[in-house]
Amino acid sequence: MSADDDKRVAAEAAVAEVRSGMMVGLGTGSTAAHMIRALGRMVADGLDIDAVATSVASAELARTLGIRVHDFAGVARVDLTIDGADEIDDRLLVVKGAGGAMLREKCVAAASGRMVVIADGAKRVPAIGAARVPVEVLPFARGFVMRALAKRADPATRMTGGVPYRTDQDMLVVDCLFRDLSEPHGTAAWLQAIPGVLGHGLFLTEVHAAYLATNGTVTKLERPVNRD
Repeated sequence: MSADDDKRVAAEAAVAEVRSGMMVGLGTGSTAAHMIRALGRMVADGLDIDAVATSVASAELARTLGIRVHDFAGVARVDLTIDGADEIDDRLLVVKGAGGAMLREKCVAAASGRMVVIADGAKRVPAIGAARVPVEVLPFARGFVMRALAKRADPATRMTGGVPYRTDQDMLVVDCLFRDLSEPHGTAAWLQAIPGVLGHGLFLTEVHAAYLATNGTVTKLERPVNRD
């Protein structure tokens, strides 16, 4: 099977968690698109859900499939969010943002009672750090933020069609290859403290479970429940 087939298989496994009456968060990217299409088929078969989307593209796809999509600005709580992952380890530390929606994804994840990620098995790693971490940047502060990021990483402004890529918020994305990501929580706090950084793709506490497919076989990782 191809990587895209595995993305689809992982997505179809994850949507089994969706129940009628839920408010569902819809992620962004090629893997999340498989999930949205699977939900669309379930809605056509009678599943009754509401949704919020983490990007304009995901919202448009969902609406074409008959899924009711709400403006997240008016939604205080989401039951379940399903999204893709660019890199994930067994601690459920995740790097996201290849689709350029990590700030919106972080907001929806924070509002969610449960978040699961879906990916092909190649995204599973012993420890995150090989993938570039996307950082959403205020264009006004670009020069200063690039200088700050260069202290710990190799930052590169994301380009598309020869011009800087812009998010749905009209912000820039800087993809950062960190020289050392052995302490991701400290790195996340450092990033968030830089004026002009609006968000980043380190999802370190948000993810409750992951569905990872390799050659059509799905492995589920679940974060242990803290009973203290």
